[in-house]
Amino acid sequence: MTASQAAQRASGSSFYRGMSILPRPQREAMFEIYSFCRAVDDIADDPGPREPRRGQLQAWRANIDALYTGSPPASLPGLAEAVRTFALKREDFIAVIDGMEMDVAADIRAPDRATLDLYCDRVACAVGRLSVRVFGMEHDDGLALAHHLGRALQLTNILRDLDEDAALGRLYLPKDVLQEAGITATDPATVVAHPAIGQVCSVIVELAKSHFQEADAIMAQSPRRTVRAPRIMGAAYRAILDKLVARGFAPPRAPVRLPRAKLLFIVLCNLV
Repeated sequence: MTASQAAQRASGSSFYRGMSILPRPQREAMFEIYSFCRAVDDIADDPGPREPRRGQLQAWRANIDALYTGSPPASLPGLAEAVRTFALKREDFIAVIDGMEMDVAADIRAPDRATLDLYCDRVACAVGRLSVRVFGMEHDDGLALAHHLGRALQLTNILRDLDEDAALGRLYLPKDVLQEAGITATDPATVVAHPAIGQVCSVIVELAKSHFQEADAIMAQSPRRTVRAPRIMGAAYRAILDKLVARGFAPPRAPVRLPRAKLLFIVLCNLV
């Protein structure tokens, strides 16, 4: 995929606004990372048979391996350049694929806390670990930011996408929190329609907020030039979380989206 194709693929996302402020080499690398993530995510969300999708993910593993053996696929020149320029780590790309395979192998339904945390680490924090290398963050602070901001963003996604995920047969809310609220079912449609769903979601809201707070503290002590993009993403997702809380989680739930004007305001606030 060329740089322009990767940028075009990202252009319709909230991600695009945050990454577009970066210097060109970083911007193009982030668009390549986004394009990779979109490709494997599309495989995970495809409603087709599981085995062909697992084969597609395995093909991506082979492509990633090829990037690190000196024979990058001709279809991935931009990603190969990003790997070389920013010393991106193979294990982080593979972790993302492993996370997508968790959705392909079987529909996740009311996982235990450890499984949910592993899922968040693979599908979100691993992307963060790739990203902070592009941003040029100091190693330890970068890993800590990826840990906390990745979890905050993914937990917000889970809360935002309750109904969409249930329609796919998925339920990421942890079993112990469901049981504490008196919900013994694990069928996604049953759970998201339960009167106690708000009690469950409030626990996840507080967990997401705690990760946002940790991420904010790390970014506050980091050079501003290295955290402009993650500050935008964090502020945008925190605004989504606030809108979810204000809306509430009792069914029926209206979709929550961040207005374009609000996102633009967040971007402008982080340009200086």
